[in-house]
Amino acid sequence: MKISISYPPLPSELGVPLLGQNRQFQYFHKPTYIYPMVPAYAASLLKENGHEVFWQDGIAEKKTYDEWEKELLGVSPDIVVFESKCPVIEKHWKLIDSLKEKLPETLFVLVGDHVTARPLESFENSKVDVVITGGDYDFLLLDLANHLEKGTPLPPGFYVSEIAKRLKVENAEKIDNVFFTGKALLDHDLDSLPFIDRDLTKWRLYAYENGNFKYTPGTYTYSGRDCWWGKCTFCVWDNTINPCGSYRSFSPERLFAEVKHIIDNYHVKEIFDDAGSMFAGDRMKKFCRLLIESGYNKKAVFGCNMRFDGMDKEGYELMKEANFRFVLFGLESGNQKTLDRINKGLTLEQIEKGAKLCKEAGLQPHVTLMLGYPWETLEDARRTVDFAKRLFKLGCIDTLQATVCIPYPGTPLYKECEENGWLLTKNYSDYDMRGMVMKSPIGEKELMDLTRQIYRSFMSPSFIWRKIIGIRSFSDIKFLFTAGLRVLGHLTDFS
Repeated sequence: MKISISYPPLPSELGVPLLGQNRQFQYFHKPTYIYPMVPAYAASLLKENGHEVFWQDGIAEKKTYDEWEKELLGVSPDIVVFESKCPVIEKHWKLIDSLKEKLPETLFVLVGDHVTARPLESFENSKVDVVITGGDYDFLLLDLANHLEKGTPLPPGFYVSEIAKRLKVENAEKIDNVFFTGKALLDHDLDSLPFIDRDLTKWRLYAYENGNFKYTPGTYTYSGRDCWWGKCTFCVWDNTINPCGSYRSFSPERLFAEVKHIIDNYHVKEIFDDAGSMFAGDRMKKFCRLLIESGYNKKAVFGCNMRFDGMDKEGYELMKEANFRFVLFGLESGNQKTLDRINKGLTLEQIEKGAKLCKEAGLQPHVTLMLGYPWETLEDARRTVDFAKRLFKLGCIDTLQATVCIPYPGTPLYKECEENGWLLTKNYSDYDMRGMVMKSPIGEKELMDLTRQIYRSFMSPSFIWRKIIGIRSFSDIKFLFTAGLRVLGHLTDFS
């Protein structure tokens, strides 16, 4: 079968849409292209099983819509797959309806967090044929192809239009005009996945314009689905495609084998693991020892997402020896009451201690935080800014990222907003972090000013001096220059 995994261009005066492999959608003035891991595994798994796969990322390839559509029509695939998110779902609906007229025999499939949370609305608003729910849609896309080619039954996780003529759905619940095969079973063995075919999935598109890489070309791995904590009320992935209790990861041995394959065959300089939180404790230590004992810690630099309580002093020191550089932490707020309310499971003391341990081991901590919670006053928001400044002043963190908190459909935070009348809009296109969608004691102008203040918070003389005296190579100068451009880009994003 011919299968296209596609990201159609979505031109906007707001910037480049950060869509694939992204938990929180945003338009960036300074382009960032993140390697979509589950779609890449899907493409590789389908190819391994004899299907003809086309990787058509019109966003990362910087194509016009007409160029992308011409390529798609030339392929005339049996299946077209779109990963979608809340702020662009309506655009995808319109595209599906338009393309369906030109490719009437093609099955159009939607995957991702928004359609998992609200699968039926896509059938109500478009001519989509199939919605695949849950985070294991790489495995389920193979099930769909096998169903079409061999007649094997569809497993749980599918919503299928009754007018999708090529699909024979049996023993399924019927909801209006849609067949539902049951709740997705997130029990697949990740170690059984093939290594990502990075040539097929055009890995170089995502190897350079990415703020997580100091050294390029860089690439991504995805060690687990998705975060072993998995309880934060704002996180759309932890409450839709990979809900709490479904976390699974590669074994350290399997992850190391793929890392070795990447370094040997693609000669990358940096690898970032984009699981919501990389496995911690003994599993992380095992992975680090595999890198060290094999000598592969000398062949590339590594980074990952981590929780502040993920590793102890020994663990961070082992990560440093394994040549980890960049560790990204979700701080979210400088207010304990907010951390408790969003179920972060951390105290401010744990946050400061974890960042300090990480930094003392020689790693480079990066923190992400949010503003605009409906219960936070201006004084609360300023405490978050002051906490970020404190971490910088203490030398506990190197860089940070600030965003406006968005309550995506499917999250407990969105439900709380509905129950309390906090939503300012239910227009999906407004959920792009460019403005407030929740009521707040803070005005929108003040909120945007505070967000910019956070980006400017590191501009203290002591921090700048630490960076200057830390320069050891031209790569350091280049990275600092690029990071500065990204900060300026983010200031524009929140203007």
